Amino acid sequence: MAQQKTGMKKGLSKNSRNNLFGYFLLFPSFIFLSLFTFYPVIKSIKLSFYSGPLTRLQFSGFDQYKNVFSDELFRKVLLNNILFLIGTVPTSIFLAMYLAIWVNKNIRGSSFLRTAFFYPTIIPLIAVANIWLFVYTPKYGLMDRFLEFINMQGPNWLGSPSVAMIAIIFMIVWKDAGFYMIFYLAGLQNLPGDVYEAALIEGAKPFQMFRHITFPLLMPTTLFVMIVAITNSFKNVDHLYIMTKGGPDNATNLLLYYIYEVAFTNWDLGKAAVLTIVLIAILLSVTAFNYFYLDKRIHY
Repeated sequence: MAQQKTGMKKGLSKNSRNNLFGYFLLFPSFIFLSLFTFYPVIKSIKLSFYSGPLTRLQFSGFDQYKNVFSDELFRKVLLNNILFLIGTVPTSIFLAMYLAIWVNKNIRGSSFLRTAFFYPTIIPLIAVANIWLFVYTPKYGLMDRFLEFINMQGPNWLGSPSVAMIAIIFMIVWKDAGFYMIFYLAGLQNLPGDVYEAALIEGAKPFQMFRHITFPLLMPTTLFVMIVAITNSFKNVDHLYIMTKGGPDNATNLLLYYIYEVAFTNWDLGKAAVLTIVLIAILLSVTAFNYFYLDKRIHY
C-alpha cells in the first residue's frame, strides 16, 4: 500500500495536486450553485416552450416566445427598465464617486458624513419604500409640504405617468449612492500618494488631477460598481409592490415585477419562463460585455 501511495504522489505533479485540492474546496459551492441556479434556469428554459395553466400545460414550441415579443406591454416594460437603468446607474455612480472624494479628505466630521451617506444602504428596500411613500403623499407628504412652503404646487408624484418613474429613480439613487461610495472610498485609499505629489509639484489643478490620475486609476472600481448597479436596476423591484404596483398605467412597471405578476397573479408560468429567460439573457450579455470588452481596456 505504501508503494502505491508513493507511486500516486510521484504520478501527480504539485500543480495537479493543487488543482485537485482547489476543486475539492469548490465542490460544495458547486452543488448549491447547481441546485439553486443551474437547475432552475434549465427548468425555466424547458417550461418556456409550454403554455396554459399549471395543471394543463401544453407544448407550444416557439409560439410562446413570439407572443411575448409581439406583446406591447412587454415592450413598454422593457423600455421602462432601460429608462430606469439610464436614470439610476450613471447618476448613482457619479454621486458615489463625488461623495467618496469628498469624505476621503481630512476634514472635521468625515466619519459622521461617511456614516450618514452609508446609512440608507442598511435600511431594507421595503422600509425605504414606506418612507418615501410618506414623502410623496399628495398634500400631506414632506415633498408637497416643502413646495407649499415656497408657494409652489407639486404634481401627483406617484399618480402621474410622466412623473412616477422620476420619483422612483430619485429614491433608488438616494438609497444606492452610499453603498457604491464605500467601494470608491476603498479605491481612493489604495491610490499611490507619490503620483499626486508629483502632480502638485508640476502645478496640476484639482480637476486636472481628477481627470488624468484619479478617474483612470478608479476605472477597475467603476467597472465593478457599474456591473452591480446594472444588476440592481433589473432586480430591485420590492419598492414597486409598496409604492405603485407598476402603475399608473404601467409607467413604473419593470421586467422583474412584470414576471412576478405574470407568474403569481395570472398563473401563466410558460410566459413567465420566457420573460425569465429574456432577463437572464440581458444580464449575461451586459456582464459579458463588461468583462470581456471593457475589462481589457482598463489599467489595473
